[in-house]
Amino acid sequence: MSNGSPGPTPGFLVWRLANKWRVAVDRAVAPLGLTHAQYSLVASLHGLQRTGERPSQRRLADHTGLEALYVSKLARTLESADLIERTRDPRDPRAVQLALTEQGQTVTRQAITVVQELLQQLLEPLGGLDAPRTRAFTHELTTLLDAPLDPSVPNDESTQEQETTP
Repeated sequence: MSNGSPGPTPGFLVWRLANKWRVAVDRAVAPLGLTHAQYSLVASLHGLQRTGERPSQRRLADHTGLEALYVSKLARTLESADLIERTRDPRDPRAVQLALTEQGQTVTRQAITVVQELLQQLLEPLGGLDAPRTRAFTHELTTLLDAPLDPSVPNDESTQEQETTP
C-alpha cells in the first residue's frame, strides 16, 4: 500500500485477487489431480486444439503468459500423468508440440466445468458471467494486460549508492 493513499493500491488488489483465484482453483481442481498452473496449461491447450492448432510449448507459453521453462516442466509432469503427449515438430526439430491425450481431454473437460462454476461464484457480485459489469471488468483487465511493463533495473551506480546510504 502507498503512503499517500487511504486504502489499498490497485496493484495490491490485483495481487490479492490473483492469489485468491489461484488458491480457489488449486483447491477446486485438486480432486482431478491438477494444480492451478497445470489447469491453465491443459485448458489453454484444449482451447487451442479446438481451433485445430497443435501448439508448441513456446506458443503455449506465449498464450498463457507462463515462462517457457515452466511450461516445459509442467508439460513433462502432465505427460508422465498421461494427460498430454509431447512430440517433435516436423517443421522444427527444436520445437516440441503438445496435445491432450484422450484421458487428458476427459480430465480437462471436467476441470473446465469445475472452474466455470467457480468463476460464476467469483463474478456473482458483478452480476454473473454474462453481466454488463463483468464485460466491462473483462475489458479493463484486458487493457491492463495489453499495457507494456518495463520494470526498471537499477544500475550498479544507483545500487551502490543505496547500499552505502543509511
